[in-house]
Amino acid sequence: MLEKLINKSLKALEYNRILELLSEECSSPESILLALSLTPFDNMQEAVENLSQTDDACRLCVRFGAPSFKGIRNQTNALHRANLGSMLQAVELLEICILLANIRSLKRYHESSGAESTCLDGFFKRLSPNKFLEDKISFAIISEEEISDGASAELGKIRRQIKITGARVREQLDKIIRSPAYSKYLQEPIVTIRQGRFVVPVKAECRSDVPGLVHDTSSSGATIFIEPMSVVETNNDLKVLYSKEEKEVERILFELSAQVGEFAETIKDDMQTAVMLDFIFARAKLAFKMKASAPKLTENGIVELRKARHPLINIKKAVPVDIRLGGEFDCLVITGPNTGGKTVALKTLGLLSLMAMSGLMIPAGDNSSISFFNGVLADIGDEQSIEQSLSTFSSHMTNIIDILSDCGPNTLVLLDELGSGTDPVEGAALAVAILEHLKATGAKVAATTHYAELKVYAIETAGVENACCEFDVQSLKPTFRLLIGVPGRSNAFAISQRLGLNVNIIERAKDLVSSENSRFEDVVSGLEEKRQQMELEKQQAANFRIETQALQQEAEKLKKDIELSQEKELERARQTARRIVEKSRAQAQTLLDELDELKKMRDSEDLSTLRELAKSQISLRLKELELTADPVSEKNQEVYKLPRELITGDTVLITSISKKGTVLKVADSSGNVEVQAGIIKTRVHISNLQLLTEKKADINKKYTVSTNIDRSKISAKAEIDIRGQNAEEALIELDRFIDDAQLASLSLISIIHGKGTGVLRSAVQQHLRAHRSIKSYRLGRYGEGESGVTIAQLK
Repeated sequence: MLEKLINKSLKALEYNRILELLSEECSSPESILLALSLTPFDNMQEAVENLSQTDDACRLCVRFGAPSFKGIRNQTNALHRANLGSMLQAVELLEICILLANIRSLKRYHESSGAESTCLDGFFKRLSPNKFLEDKISFAIISEEEISDGASAELGKIRRQIKITGARVREQLDKIIRSPAYSKYLQEPIVTIRQGRFVVPVKAECRSDVPGLVHDTSSSGATIFIEPMSVVETNNDLKVLYSKEEKEVERILFELSAQVGEFAETIKDDMQTAVMLDFIFARAKLAFKMKASAPKLTENGIVELRKARHPLINIKKAVPVDIRLGGEFDCLVITGPNTGGKTVALKTLGLLSLMAMSGLMIPAGDNSSISFFNGVLADIGDEQSIEQSLSTFSSHMTNIIDILSDCGPNTLVLLDELGSGTDPVEGAALAVAILEHLKATGAKVAATTHYAELKVYAIETAGVENACCEFDVQSLKPTFRLLIGVPGRSNAFAISQRLGLNVNIIERAKDLVSSENSRFEDVVSGLEEKRQQMELEKQQAANFRIETQALQQEAEKLKKDIELSQEKELERARQTARRIVEKSRAQAQTLLDELDELKKMRDSEDLSTLRELAKSQISLRLKELELTADPVSEKNQEVYKLPRELITGDTVLITSISKKGTVLKVADSSGNVEVQAGIIKTRVHISNLQLLTEKKADINKKYTVSTNIDRSKISAKAEIDIRGQNAEEALIELDRFIDDAQLASLSLISIIHGKGTGVLRSAVQQHLRAHRSIKSYRLGRYGEGESGVTIAQLK
């Protein structure tokens, strides 16, 4: 009886339509059967486990997409026959191959999402792909009717012989059809096949003129297909080869079937696992379509649905409702006008409870919770039965009697239009009595009604709460919002007046209403006005809260922008400081190099000149550092500007030391010019130079070289580094260096050529051996560079 009642309730709540939607998301016939046979679980643990599976499948689909299950088909019969030693046909082996490929694909899908731990891991880990068998079948069988030549060496050999023999037969027949002796007897000059043998079409009247075996006759009888005697033997050979081919194909199929039989049980288990995964991911796909989420399942008897939608109503048209049941009240009385959404709210409560108990996600907002019930019993809809002579009231009452006999403490009871279909006074009294009995059994009850007596009962009785479906009298349309805690107001008079009913009739109707009902309606009207006022104030408060949050977010954003700007400024300052330090180091190193040059100067006049130049350079660079470090820009003072760009040979004045010089190289990218001041070559910034009005030196003019050279004024280093140069470049540089060393009266020079392969060292020493200015040479000793340096003594 209970099972029949539950099935009736499932039908009333349209649970079967949810299963149909679920089956549409399944890929395999077996998972479709699982979907259509799904029922709410008997215990909460199973429901929670299946709900977790659905939730995890949704997460995997979001991150990695849904796996494919298109090749999952039931191969139990074929696997069983293979296990018994039967030969499977090529089409059956191909289907098993497709199944194996899908199993391997599912395993690969799980491996690609290995970092994501889910409750589906156990299903995926049970899969045992068999790529060896999959490859063997796919290599051997090309299609349902074709076996590959490479399936076996013997089959390939037989087919090659068939091609050769067939070509020989065709060649013989081609000679016949092209022969003038036979062509006149042929219906057409072609070669065809009848009963597996090559034949030629001969005119019926010329049958005796072409000796051979008759294999067929055309439907008109005008053509006879004759196998000439000259090709009978070759055709026989071909027939034998075809027979061998057929036997070899059977042998291959037997061999493949035997290998399938060895793994039959494993493949069966994998197939069942794949079907279950298909079913689970179908639940996830349905959740995506419904924009559903996983509710919290409890056993405390409390249902709290937030922004719940009926899953069978178009998502764009469905109005979300908040439904509460249990906790403060165990019985909810829903009132309101017809077509206002009372029945939809009732069905939403029941259907979403059934879906959650079946491991399906529900179209409701986050933090929704549903209690696990032993049964959901519903009496919804008009079930008038002419055959059983039952009126609407009788039909409803029959269902309610069954519900009353089977309900208990952990049961959800849904009653639509309770007490309707009979005398209003008796119907209302009966409805109150039924609610009292259900409440006494501990069941959770939601009922819709039009009776004012039930509204009063809900107000006066603890554990019973009113609810109504809101109705906009101005537009004469329901809003479909469910308002819990507010009794529904009768809108018959307001609606009739709005539709144009005579005012006198409406006033007379009001007079006929009892004073008690009028007072009740006035109370309800007052409550409705207060509710609307509170709704307005609540909306205003919500708007203020949104504005406050927006301002707070804007302030937080501004604060973050300021902090980010400060950090950027600090980083910019750090980078500037690093550049200053690096520049200071570079300039300090330059000064050190110049000081080294000072030490090597012997002539006091040149020494003082270089000292003055160094001082000016130091002052200039220190000034640059001060300007770099000072963020405040000073006013530009009038400074000397060159009348034109400097060129090689120009005579200039180094302003910092008031010394004339000649431009050797024009300004580089940093603005430094190479200037010859006396015997000193130096680099001076262009801002420290003035162009003199003297004529440009004629760089092409021939000068008379004086042999009276003051050697004390010549500056030369005592060593040269020629590493990294080729022999030719190095020797040219070495000759120049030796000449400078002789002019500077040096006695010993060091030539750094490195160790390396020894090629450069050999070239240098060979050159020194023949050089007229070299007295002797040797390799460096310990501390001098050893074999990487050659020490030479000048004459």
